[in-house]
Amino acid sequence: MNLEGLEHQAILEKMREGLAHLTPDAELQIKSELVYEILRLKRERNAIILGHNYMEPVLFHTIPDIVGDSLYLAQAAAATERDVIVFCGVRFMAETAKILNPTKTVLLPAQEAGCSLAASITAQDVRDLKNMFPGVPVVVYVNTYADVKAEADFCCTSGNAAAVLDAMESEEVLFLPDEFLARNTAEETGRGCVVVTRNASGELEAQPPVLPRTERGSVIAWHGKCEVHEQFQVEDITLARKQFPDIEVITHPESSPEVVHASDFSGSTTRMVQYVKESSKNHFLILTECSMGDNIIAENPEKKVAQLCNVRCPHMNQITLEDVVHALRNDVTLITVEEEVRQKALRSVERMIAIS
Repeated sequence: MNLEGLEHQAILEKMREGLAHLTPDAELQIKSELVYEILRLKRERNAIILGHNYMEPVLFHTIPDIVGDSLYLAQAAAATERDVIVFCGVRFMAETAKILNPTKTVLLPAQEAGCSLAASITAQDVRDLKNMFPGVPVVVYVNTYADVKAEADFCCTSGNAAAVLDAMESEEVLFLPDEFLARNTAEETGRGCVVVTRNASGELEAQPPVLPRTERGSVIAWHGKCEVHEQFQVEDITLARKQFPDIEVITHPESSPEVVHASDFSGSTTRMVQYVKESSKNHFLILTECSMGDNIIAENPEKKVAQLCNVRCPHMNQITLEDVVHALRNDVTLITVEEEVRQKALRSVERMIAIS
């Protein structure tokens, strides 16, 4: 067997070792050829591959140089000296990499790979909110597009949202666009919360109409939601506990406050991974994107992990090994951000990283 064949065989054996309990061997054999080609192209292009926690296991555990949540990957994108950044995630993540490292070639291995949450708000929406609440600082979730980040004072992730809010000296803060993350973080930091929507006439309306006053101030939220996390219900937790009384329920703060209250732990994707690894418990229900649950299972084969596998992110699941090969060979999809927008967005993103 030649050197190429030996390298391919080593890749296949490593994949079998970590993924055999999740993926049929025939699929692993086919995918190992793609992994070999990606690793070859990565060396040839002097590329770094970043993999979000929601990537499918056969991709997540093979080709990325760095894996993690959006904050950790943003930090990695800012620091890399490689010529090419391949972002296995969704478009707003790849845009953030370009904002932070504009001289690098940034590739998103998909035609679109959008995000329902990012699509829920526009730059014009933010400008209208700033007119409605003049002088109020704006914090936007990292799950937004570059032009929205350009309208913000600070950016945040689910992992540092509370720290960002705690850093705000203003009594009121616009926290956009995820309603559930805003409500959960407002409660965590001792603030009141109102939610702004557009009525049938297109005018902005706040519910409740009067800002609730607390000692820590108020959060003004937008009505955006993640199409995955908004599907989870308290009933899902109740049924799981009836079947498995010892189960620990872990959820993401993009879920409703009611679901978060009914859970044993809520945190960012990185914190969820750490919680399972470090917990003395052995049985978990993971309420987040299903591929992440698969990745946790792959890393913790001795623990029992249940999940609702009918709930998948249609955008994250657009990224495949085949697409990564195509991206590295043909520079698709090439991410660009208009320089004026990039410069404005950079301030809010750098503040997010600094607070972290």
